[in-house]
Amino acid sequence: MLSNQPQPSGRRLAVRLHPRAERAVKRGHPWVYAEGIRQQRHEGQAGDLAVLFDRDNRFLAIGLYDPASPIRVRVLHRGEPETIDRDWFVGRIAAAHARRSPLLERDDTTGFRIVHGENDGLPGLIVDRYADSIVVKLYTTAWFPYLNDVLVGIESLTSPERVILRLSRAVGQGAGTDLHDGRILRGSPIEGPVLFHENGLAFEADLIHGQKTGFFLDQRDNRARVEEHAAGNTVLNVFAYTGGFSVYAARGGARSITSLDASAPALAAAERNFHHNRSIAAVAEAAHRVLTGDAFQLLPGMHARGDRFDIVVLDPPAFAKAQAEVDRALASYARVVRMGLDVLASDGLLVAASCSSRITADQFRDLVVETARQAGRSIDVEQQTGHALDHPIGFPEGAYLKCIFARVG
Repeated sequence: MLSNQPQPSGRRLAVRLHPRAERAVKRGHPWVYAEGIRQQRHEGQAGDLAVLFDRDNRFLAIGLYDPASPIRVRVLHRGEPETIDRDWFVGRIAAAHARRSPLLERDDTTGFRIVHGENDGLPGLIVDRYADSIVVKLYTTAWFPYLNDVLVGIESLTSPERVILRLSRAVGQGAGTDLHDGRILRGSPIEGPVLFHENGLAFEADLIHGQKTGFFLDQRDNRARVEEHAAGNTVLNVFAYTGGFSVYAARGGARSITSLDASAPALAAAERNFHHNRSIAAVAEAAHRVLTGDAFQLLPGMHARGDRFDIVVLDPPAFAKAQAEVDRALASYARVVRMGLDVLASDGLLVAASCSSRITADQFRDLVVETARQAGRSIDVEQQTGHALDHPIGFPEGAYLKCIFARVG
């Protein structure tokens, strides 16, 4: 058991909501913002259980309270009252784990998400597995008192070599506790990246310092789709990070792959990922080069030199994290897509992704099509994809990932 950590207080906060927030909770939305609270009996601490009542004073839902977050309550359960205790958390984690059974039964994939936060009924909690290592990422301090319950839930299903804690920027460094980003909660210390497998390919993940929990597991299926199109083609992977799309393209028989990213350490990891798969003939034979720099600066120069690629993959970071940023984000996506089109050969394949939940799949598809039209290029959207099995969608804002596969004339 973790010691010297906050423990569940046992307190229950009675919370009454404004009508709009009440309607949202009844529809299944997992968040109650501070401005949605009409009345609260007394101030609570992070991790207190907030009991939500409707206008007729009937039980509506129960959730985790966080006084420091704009999302004041994260809903755990709605409907008939239930006791929220260790057994409840263990059962909810087990249910999430069972949903991944098609992945669990595979021998060629050892990296996947076990708990996808709100979408698995555990808002603010992410649990990812990388071979024998588990990463627990928290997006609210409200989970601190329940970390032992989470660990019991994980260890009832798996026998990990270690469990690592990651904290979002909003959580900080666990003020008032000895919890910090990168702490080993269970098991042996870790030295360097860990190796895991995805569809038979080996990748490394930096579980202590890497982005998110160390790797972008949500693009697994889209990487496999790029592999299906790669044979004999030249590929440009923009915002390549550690080269996931690039390694798949190599195994698919691409003649050459260029990985472009602003991070030199990420591209060094991409080259190591090629090395990890050198036993695969197609990967060993593929020509791979890396370009370090800002895509917005490098792509125009590549266009001016006449560089053209049969497949261009655009997988930028989220440009919109709030509703007020949507218009600017759409302009940034349009700019990226236009620069990608400028280096895409005639009859080439454009693979464009967005991980901004504030931008809908239809908005993104329309943006890609309209940008191609303005560039004077014909475009046929062959496929539009969303979330993988281990990244389910449980509410509208949960549908963040969308990807377009389009043939461009």
